[in-house]
Order: sequence, then structure tokens, then C-alpha cells
Amino acid sequence: MLFLRTFGLFVLTAIAEISGCFLPFLWLRKGGSPWLLLPAALSLAAFVWLLSVQPAVAGRVYAAYGGVYVAVALLWLWKVERIPLTPWDLAGAAVTVTGTGIIVWGGWRT
Repeated sequence: MLFLRTFGLFVLTAIAEISGCFLPFLWLRKGGSPWLLLPAALSLAAFVWLLSVQPAVAGRVYAAYGGVYVAVALLWLWKVERIPLTPWDLAGAAVTVTGTGIIVWGGWRT
């Protein structure tokens, strides 16, 4: 159950971080409204909070989160930005998620 909670928090954290950075991108590069900065700031605040409620030590959490972030960022690219993923994208995500699993599994065993 701890694994599912941790993974779920990682996914929510990644979504908060990516959306918090994507909204200013829309404003700066795509001619969006400056009002996009308000939900962007709230999203980044949620990102910080979500990363802080993880049930493990900070350094290990940040390292493990990186792999989930990569996978969610690629899903965002595919679903939100409508850019097809390449086999290289999928291979890279598989490597990083495997690394995350090793960090998490090893961290629970110590």
C-alpha cells in the first residue's frame, strides 16, 4: 500500500510541476493570457507541498521522483501537446522508471 501511495503522490507531483511550467510557456510562447500565471503559481506551490509529504527521506524521494517525472512528462507530451512518442522516448522512460523502482525498493529494504 505504501508503494501505491508513493507512486500516486509522485504522479500528482509531476502533473503539478509540469502544468506549473507549461502555463507560463503558453503565456510567453503561444500568446496566452498573463492570467495563466496565477494557476501556474498555485500549481508550483502544490508541487512543492506534494513533494514534501512523501513518506521517505528527501534525497531518496527526489531521486526516485525523477523517473516518474520523465514518464509523466512524456505522457503529457503525447496527450496534452499531441506529439507522438518515439521508440527512444519509450526506451528512456523505461530506463528511468526502472531506476526509480531500484531506488524505491532499495530504500524500503534499508
